[in-house]
Amino acid sequence: MDYKAIEDACAASGLLARGGFHPAAGDGAPAGALTLVLVGNAGPAMWRAFSDATPPAERASARHPLDAWTRRTVGAIADGLGATAVLPFDGPPYAPFQRWALKAGGVFASPIGMLIHPVYGLWHAYRGALAFADEIALPAAAPATSPCENCAAKPCLSACPVGAFRIETAPPARYDVPSCVGHVTSAAGTDCLGGGCLARRACPVGRDYAYGPEQARFHMRKFLAAHAGKGLA
Repeated sequence: MDYKAIEDACAASGLLARGGFHPAAGDGAPAGALTLVLVGNAGPAMWRAFSDATPPAERASARHPLDAWTRRTVGAIADGLGATAVLPFDGPPYAPFQRWALKAGGVFASPIGMLIHPVYGLWHAYRGALAFADEIALPAAAPATSPCENCAAKPCLSACPVGAFRIETAPPARYDVPSCVGHVTSAAGTDCLGGGCLARRACPVGRDYAYGPEQARFHMRKFLAAHAGKGLA
């Protein structure tokens, strides 16, 4: 197995191989895994693949349609490559995907807690991981520094209308979920509900990868369904 084959298998389903690492004790990888490759998305390919496979009525009514698609898709990729699929929503206990992403390299903690990529900005995600019983040669992560280091304005911290991202001591900020939900479900939260999080949208990095309106609305409505029970699923 080579890494190019993993990249190709992910790309065929609208996903990206997001780097990997060789687990050590304490990394929380599945028992027997000698290589862990993260699978995720950036840009429109994943949303197109998900939309093509999931009718609009199912996207609107099902509680976790993206999770269901992810389970099928990452599971099929894993089966085809002789790997074991690991999914971020399986738990508790939940796999430490943020820690794995930082170990794989290429991303950094942002002031609002999300991981930022020098090219994709905040517009990327990790959908799963592939655990291999063999040690696979992995490409070295490209040298990079956090784009936040040279961002003096940090508009992500001031864009939220209700200050849901609060730095009480040092970054990253504490995310005040109730304040966010209360705003988005109010009449004043129409822009957030329709276009996605204003703090995320304020970041100048990776704007070419920002979610389109349909995807932004989908994610926000599923977020509200999970946290507010407002019947918006």
